[in-house]
Amino acid sequence: MTAIELTSGMFADHEEIPRRHTGEGEDVSPSLTWSRVPDGTSELVLLCEDPDAPGGSFLHWLVTGIDPRSTGVAEGERPPGGQEWPNGFGRVGWGGPMPPPGHGTHRYFFRLWAVSEPLPLHGKPTVDAVHRAVKGRELASGVLVGTYQR
Repeated sequence: MTAIELTSGMFADHEEIPRRHTGEGEDVSPSLTWSRVPDGTSELVLLCEDPDAPGGSFLHWLVTGIDPRSTGVAEGERPPGGQEWPNGFGRVGWGGPMPPPGHGTHRYFFRLWAVSEPLPLHGKPTVDAVHRAVKGRELASGVLVGTYQR
């Protein structure tokens, strides 16, 4: 499987996500750029999850149906052609980092998949449901990890 290059102008891989993009700040999604999407991609899927959350992996952002010809998304915007889904806070769209105070540094995995066909998701999909739906449909993927603590 090929690798998609996924980056942000707001933070580097394994570096701290600026407060502006968190639940303590303005809670706007960070800008992201990507490249090396393979031919034959039906759509891109973007997931941001916190595997360090006390109750298990927490969903911060899920966008499906992203135009495979796109090369990124601007700060505070929805990716081109994308459909945003409910996050773990119960709101549709981005929900920035807000780990429990004193819980240490949490990691936020931004995952971008190129898939061969739309994912069969409904209602309020969980992180696990997204991972299961992607399995067998992924043509390429990229990961960017940000950190944050309160």
